[in-house]
Amino acid sequence: MRWRSPAGPLAHEHRVIERLIAVMREKLELLREEGRVDPTFVVVATDFIRTYADRCHHGKEEDILFRDLAEKDLSEPVAEAMQDLIQEHVYGREVTGRLVQANAAYAAGDTSVLPQIESAMQQLVDFYPRHIEKEDQHFFKDCLEYLTPEEQQSMLLEYDEFDRELVHEKYRAVVESLEAGAG
Repeated sequence: MRWRSPAGPLAHEHRVIERLIAVMREKLELLREEGRVDPTFVVVATDFIRTYADRCHHGKEEDILFRDLAEKDLSEPVAEAMQDLIQEHVYGREVTGRLVQANAAYAAGDTSVLPQIESAMQQLVDFYPRHIEKEDQHFFKDCLEYLTPEEQQSMLLEYDEFDRELVHEKYRAVVESLEAGAG
């Protein structure tokens, strides 16, 4: 699939994130019905959020798109929207971190953290659809007018390189973690 603008791959990634959030919404309902959660699901979901949604997707936005837009003479609404999105990324990281911590305690037998898990999952289920809608329906359309076709093409190439490096970064860290545990 060849994209014509930097918004294309980012919007495509949003569709994948939405799928995870839909599953998380289902697991949240089960937690409320059954009074328990599958800690393995939470590990997988938070790894997805940290790696795919945050490091990969938000990484492209922050390290490439926002970086290039910061060099432009943006209108006040576009500049403010970009700053809001950056703060939302920070919020998503904080909530995900709380979910990881609560899940680790739950997996170790502490059921008193279930309300924290429920709260963090609810916050993520509420956050991502609003965040994605803001980017898809407003920000991406507004920001592309500041980038020439050549800048957009360059950005797409940089996205590709970012993705290639991310895979290596992720699995280097996995091996390093396993090596540290083996010794």
